[in-house]
Amino acid sequence: MSVNKIIPCTPRAILALLNEYKIKLSGSKVLIIGRGTTVGRPLSILLSQKPIDATITLAHSATTNLTDLIKEADVVIAAIGIAHFIKPNMVKPGATVVDVGITRVDNKLLGDVDPAVAQVAAFFTPTPGGVGPMTRAMLLSNLLELAK
Repeated sequence: MSVNKIIPCTPRAILALLNEYKIKLSGSKVLIIGRGTTVGRPLSILLSQKPIDATITLAHSATTNLTDLIKEADVVIAAIGIAHFIKPNMVKPGATVVDVGITRVDNKLLGDVDPAVAQVAAFFTPTPGGVGPMTRAMLLSNLLELAK
């Protein structure tokens, strides 16, 4: 990796997790829910480039057919900022679900995905404890790369 290849930490963490668990992205329908500049937009660009070649849909809280899009997706990446927004009945059985969202409710940290989705999904990253630790690792990796 060179300075020109520094990738934002959270998108890089998501990609690292998906690669580690050998989640097929090429040709897969990937739904990214959240269009923010930290996760959604950079991740959509990253996953649509060669050699990853995922088919990306970028949605948000005002997307009219969001439930249908979630049900059709092979991979759902949630960064919408609404606690437990995605429920098990919304997810295609065997899908990959990555929860990036964080919302504080009654001094608890909750993700965008109801933890019960783990019963439906083939692969699920919870919040807390999923993408967050990997994001910190990617921050250190980027820092080391820049220091070279």
